[in-house]
Amino acid sequence: MTPPALPAPVAERGTSRRRLEDDRFLRGAGRFVEDIPVQGALHAVLLRSPHAHARILSLDVAAARAMPGVQLVLTAAELREEGIGPLPCTAKVATETPLIAPPRPALAEGAVRHVGDPVACVIAETAAAARDAAEAIAVEYEILPAVADAAAALAPGAPQLWPEAPGNLSYRFRKGDPAAVTAAFARAASIISLDLVNNRVTAAPMEPRAAIGRYDPATQSFLLEATGQGVHAMRDQLADSILRLPRDRVRVVAPDVGGGFGAKNFVFPEYVLVLVAARRLGRPVRWTGDRTEDFLATVQGRDNRTRARLALDEAGRFLGLHVETVANLGAYMSSSGPGSSTTAPGAAMGGLYAIPAVLMEVQGVFTNTVPIDAYRGAGKPEANYAIERLVDLAARRLGLAPAELRRRNLIAEFPYRTAMGMLVDGGEFTANLDRAMQAADIAGFAARRAAAEARGLLRGLGLACFLETSRGAPGEWAAVRFPADGSVELALGTQSNGQGHETSFPQVAADLLGLPVEAFRLVQADTAAVARGQGHGGARSLHMGGEALVRAIDAVLAKARHLAAQLLQADAAALEFAAGRFAVAGDPGRGIGLLDLAAAAREASSPLDAEVDSDLDLVTFPNGCQIAEVEIDPETGLLHLDRYTAVDDYGRLINPMLTLGQVQGGLAQGIGQALFEEVAYDPDSAQLLTASFMDYVLPRAADLPPLDIRLVEVPTQSNRLGVKGSGQAGCIGAPQTVMHAVLDALAPLGVTTLDMPVTPAKIWGAIRAARPA
Repeated sequence: MTPPALPAPVAERGTSRRRLEDDRFLRGAGRFVEDIPVQGALHAVLLRSPHAHARILSLDVAAARAMPGVQLVLTAAELREEGIGPLPCTAKVATETPLIAPPRPALAEGAVRHVGDPVACVIAETAAAARDAAEAIAVEYEILPAVADAAAALAPGAPQLWPEAPGNLSYRFRKGDPAAVTAAFARAASIISLDLVNNRVTAAPMEPRAAIGRYDPATQSFLLEATGQGVHAMRDQLADSILRLPRDRVRVVAPDVGGGFGAKNFVFPEYVLVLVAARRLGRPVRWTGDRTEDFLATVQGRDNRTRARLALDEAGRFLGLHVETVANLGAYMSSSGPGSSTTAPGAAMGGLYAIPAVLMEVQGVFTNTVPIDAYRGAGKPEANYAIERLVDLAARRLGLAPAELRRRNLIAEFPYRTAMGMLVDGGEFTANLDRAMQAADIAGFAARRAAAEARGLLRGLGLACFLETSRGAPGEWAAVRFPADGSVELALGTQSNGQGHETSFPQVAADLLGLPVEAFRLVQADTAAVARGQGHGGARSLHMGGEALVRAIDAVLAKARHLAAQLLQADAAALEFAAGRFAVAGDPGRGIGLLDLAAAAREASSPLDAEVDSDLDLVTFPNGCQIAEVEIDPETGLLHLDRYTAVDDYGRLINPMLTLGQVQGGLAQGIGQALFEEVAYDPDSAQLLTASFMDYVLPRAADLPPLDIRLVEVPTQSNRLGVKGSGQAGCIGAPQTVMHAVLDALAPLGVTTLDMPVTPAKIWGAIRAARPA
């Protein structure tokens, strides 16, 4: 069969090409877990604890097992009989004291520790039959005292979650130079202190979690199809720690994924249960979470209480930074949970300022809440929020313009080694500050404020900078393959969950191989088709995966050059490669195309295919300056975000339109945290108060102004593409930018500090407290 003719190649890198994958999405041809037809599949439903903390005195599932359509009811006892291990915590954190990570069973054993903790799993012919049977399970609980707040959990006499974690403390973490920080504060002319709350949020992806479990008795192997962001890590944890099988007997596949934001990187109890049930019953088992289950049982993010202090000299130069944090871990240690409050913020602590001495100290605390893990930015938003809030407060206390104090302290000479050990290779930090101020029309703000005052409104302007430390897990795997259909497969260990990888990676390959972008097909998220990989997380995909792809293409071209030299009877060094074709220098008519070479190599049983393991572990440093303007009605507290400007540097741009999309999405989530979003628990019972979108507020289109995003390209030397991660940066820069605008608007009324989210009720209360009637 003759392969279809391909269009002529065009220059791809730097081109705003619409996403190739959108064609199937817009036609309803996407393939998400719920779209996968499975003949004879059973349905799983979980019974979850209604209590935040309770002993399980008895669990009677006899009535449920006898109900029509029910095939199996799993409890902790069955999992123990099956030899199923607990869900592991895989984070590597150098804590001061040994990290305490109590076992997290897939089904609660002996006690439940948060509302939504799974107690039993019913598998039936239909989801409705499984739900009916779950309601027939009789559980006798002894309700225990509960605690939702991490600081309260550390207090003497607080309810204890785990006997192995006295005082609910999992770890103490310290990074930095205590002696240098002590000396810096001792010689400081000014010390600025601030107590901050980084509110708990949830990822709320468009597609809730879902999974299908299958078991093949002939090979004694499992297949899990799930909404995941990193299939290899999930496979390894399932095989090594939970199912306790060789890795080649566990396959994990993620089809199209409707958003992840970090929360879909992990193994969850439901994934274990569908696999165990599939093996017990000899039939596929599927589970789909509803939106309430997403709130009750998917990991949540942030939830830190921080005491931050900044030391300055007489000229307003930063001398030292000390950040002390109490981090809420939830009821169990999630897979990489402790990393979000330790190593991740540690890399970005101090932001993009030259601070010679920095110290961060963290206490990780168990509470009767949903476990905490990575959420877009995972620690970097918290680190930037702390330093930026301090800098803004310091400017007000010292009588300096916020931009001026930042200008005095921004890193200006590169490479620069931060006090936390990060080597920043370059950037235009001061220039981006100036660009942002010009783009936001700072000069016209006074007139806009006066116009707002004439309408009885308060107007405020907030400015903030951010520094992302983008890498995620080091190293990556990639392969380039030439199947017989004439296409070119790009197999990568990274993974898309909406970022546009099916477009951006082919754009890279199109330029390097001189073929049209339509020639390429991305292969990802299948442990059987992709040998290794670190998945997506930490804005690492284009940086780490792109470097691996470049190296795989190098290997392909080296093989192809050698074969072309043989077929053209020419010296390999005399060949030129351009537009997908090798030709003899000085004799362009004497040449051969890459796809023809691939066909010849395939016929000779020596394919051009190549795969590499890239050992790259360098960090990139996306950065920028962002400015927001808000208007507030002092009579009601109602806030309107009127303008938002961002001048950001993500290195060399492969597809500017996709980069803008990533930044817009991140800004929406960061703005959401500042103004609307908060996972709330009752302080006495630890009952979840925000278990639906009736109570948990996401930003709507009408809540966001036009986002004026200007992209500045400062290529990094850390990878050959010169790219820096863009997926997390909006979420890192927006919260403090919005908060500064709110506090600027309220400053004339005497309001000096507020915590996120700044809801109308909170603003109204702050105004009344500052100026009581």
